[in-house]
Amino acid sequence: MDFFEKCTNALYASIIGDALGVPVESSTRQELALCSVKNMLGYGRYDQPEGTWSDDTSMILCTMDSLTRGYSLEDLGREFCSWLFEGKWTSSGYAFDAGITTVTSLENLRSMISPHESGGASEDDNGNGSLMRILPAALYFAKEKTDVFLERIHEISAITHAHPRSKMGCGIYSLLIRNLLRAEKDKKLTYNYTLEEVSAFYSKYDDFSDELTTYERILNNDLPSLEKDKIYSSGYIVHTLEAAIWCFMNRNTTKDILLEAVNLGLDTDTTGTVAGGLAGVLYGLSEVPEEWLNTLSQKESIDELVRKFVNILSPLN
Repeated sequence: MDFFEKCTNALYASIIGDALGVPVESSTRQELALCSVKNMLGYGRYDQPEGTWSDDTSMILCTMDSLTRGYSLEDLGREFCSWLFEGKWTSSGYAFDAGITTVTSLENLRSMISPHESGGASEDDNGNGSLMRILPAALYFAKEKTDVFLERIHEISAITHAHPRSKMGCGIYSLLIRNLLRAEKDKKLTYNYTLEEVSAFYSKYDDFSDELTTYERILNNDLPSLEKDKIYSSGYIVHTLEAAIWCFMNRNTTKDILLEAVNLGLDTDTTGTVAGGLAGVLYGLSEVPEEWLNTLSQKESIDELVRKFVNILSPLN
């Protein structure tokens, strides 16, 4: 796969992961063990048709739409508000799922607070609401030097999630995405290199170095070898990132990674979304059933935006 194929596949796999997870969101792992997700379903948690995606994809699409016009935090903020308050880039005409920190931050934006100051910055504001939407930014800024790349990732996270833990989680994920864009199939080497890069960058800054222990299971490279019962899949950013990486490192096709992620339970749509980005960029969509892709709500609009977005990206050297 070339750079543009990897970017396209990452975006679609992420959206598919969201749609797979929507009907069973909040289901426990024990419940899903008895009746696991094997195909695209409908009319579950939110009583939405098969192929419906959630706020995860809406905010991914908003980010893509904004970045096609260039990088502007103000424009990104307007796009996010248009989604939440006007139903733009929703699968069913309205936003049926949104996190508290995201809603509060977008209310701040609507009240004319700057996107540099709108995001929640307390320790309680470390849900996965910025991680779930950061993939397009990682693709868009992939060619930048690491300092600039992570500065942009942090800024975009901070529109809604401004705590160093959330910024760092988005940074870890985005660096892994960027390195996978350069990789072939040796994900272990890519993962190990990313961990070195993460430690080298974040240890230089006091705000971030204090958070390194929070991501200890990722950074000490123990995570891939853990048993499934040690992997958590709540809406906490650390849990989501760990779960997505664990699925990615332990399965070898996009289909298997997505199903593993969704069947972990609880925040199924976001775990599927985040794992999907990693899976799609390395493994593509060849093993993904065609009906999963074709069932996606608003697929023609998604196709058009993905083409437009990918065409403006700058390939890596």
